[in-house]
Amino acid sequence: MALAREDSSPLFAGSVAGTLRLIFYLALAMVLMVLDHRNGWMWRARYAAAVAVEPVYRLAGLPADGVRALGVAFADRQRLTEQNQRLREDLLLANAKLNRMAAVAEQNERLKELLATQHSLGLNVQLARVIGVDLGAGRHRLMINLGARDGVKPGQPVIDARGLLGQVVEVLPTTAVLMLVTDPNHAVPVTVERTGLRTIAYGARDGDQLSLPTVPMAADVQAGDRLLTSGLGGRFPPGFPVGTVTAVGPAANGLFLEARARPSADINRSDDVLLLHDQAEPAGPPAPAASAGPPAGLAPAPAPGQPAAPAAGAAAGAAR
Repeated sequence: MALAREDSSPLFAGSVAGTLRLIFYLALAMVLMVLDHRNGWMWRARYAAAVAVEPVYRLAGLPADGVRALGVAFADRQRLTEQNQRLREDLLLANAKLNRMAAVAEQNERLKELLATQHSLGLNVQLARVIGVDLGAGRHRLMINLGARDGVKPGQPVIDARGLLGQVVEVLPTTAVLMLVTDPNHAVPVTVERTGLRTIAYGARDGDQLSLPTVPMAADVQAGDRLLTSGLGGRFPPGFPVGTVTAVGPAANGLFLEARARPSADINRSDDVLLLHDQAEPAGPPAPAASAGPPAGLAPAPAPGQPAAPAAGAAAGAAR
């Protein structure tokens, strides 16, 4: 069905004004294209318009840029925080490993010293490890990881790489208790290396020291003298370092000199110790020998006018 004339577009209307307007627009477009192609005026206009409109674009994009920047900053901060935490953990772990390596190296040095002591003295020893410490005011004791099942016996001397540490006082199936030389209840016969003076060293009651309260007034004992085990009593073998004299002065009773000594053993740092085996049991003085005369065949002939000497057997029987 044909459209009515009044329904047609006004641009294509049959009026002369509409046709002229269309021709004008087309001519203007052609002129602008030619000018833009030859002189670039439209490019300059677009450039100027872009310069004028660019701040508007930037202002419109500020919220989005801010949100994006905040997101990046938060993500970077979180990532940096996590990396910092990981680095701190790695540093702590590295320090712990370094400290552990230093402790192991120090322990190896102590073990080397113990082995050197064993080889140099040719001792029958047993290596034990300290697993407990009791350093109270009146008790200086250690617990080791060996007991009756390992052949440990009460009274066994205990040494470290530097000297006498103490002795075993209590034995359990798998552990044992050591009394240190600094315990107030401990005593060890010692001799002064420089002069050969024999005396007794007790554990001091006021610190990790040794006390020698019965030194004769005329004895030559000086600070710096070394104390060695004398071997008297058979409990401790002779020759082991016990301590070094640090001070000498009159005793409280005024009858003796009292000396103070620093233990030779590393009392507070010994982690590994040596138990001495095959030591002689404590014994008293030897029994007196039975009196007996010379053999009968070697008895001197009696002088003239004197009775003959009785037979050795008869003399011994009379003595019994």
